[in-house]
Amino acid sequence: MKSIKTWAGALGMTVGLAFASVAQAHDDAYLDTLTAPHGGQLRMAGANHYELVLVKDSPAAKDNVVTVYVTDHAGTKIPVAGASGSVTLLGGKTKANVTLQPDGDNKLSGHGVYASTPDLKAVVKIKLAGQDEQQARFTPLAPRAADQAGHAH
Repeated sequence: MKSIKTWAGALGMTVGLAFASVAQAHDDAYLDTLTAPHGGQLRMAGANHYELVLVKDSPAAKDNVVTVYVTDHAGTKIPVAGASGSVTLLGGKTKANVTLQPDGDNKLSGHGVYASTPDLKAVVKIKLAGQDEQQARFTPLAPRAADQAGHAH
């Protein structure tokens, strides 16, 4: 009996360490090295990834689309039926609050007034049906290290 408990304890520790290493591997710096499927920026939010996609060619503040795609760590689409969300965009002295609505399999979208500037910051909050709200912080238009070195993502 004692050997079964020891084995179960060792297995539990191994599984825990595996999950810890996956979570560590998906920090913001790591996610910024990946090419996001829709050209946005990836962030972790609970057990999921959010990809925030903003208009990149709007130097003046105007009504632009805001899109967030939800996937798991493997890139599998997470259904957003019944989900709700919001994005707070902060750029310079301006602040825009955008309400997100389901807009396809794993996509939520909305509209907000913002300019496509490198200093733009965003906080995305999404509540999937039957789950707790999760949030992630983005710097979606800031240059990334690889971009500055002349490498495309």
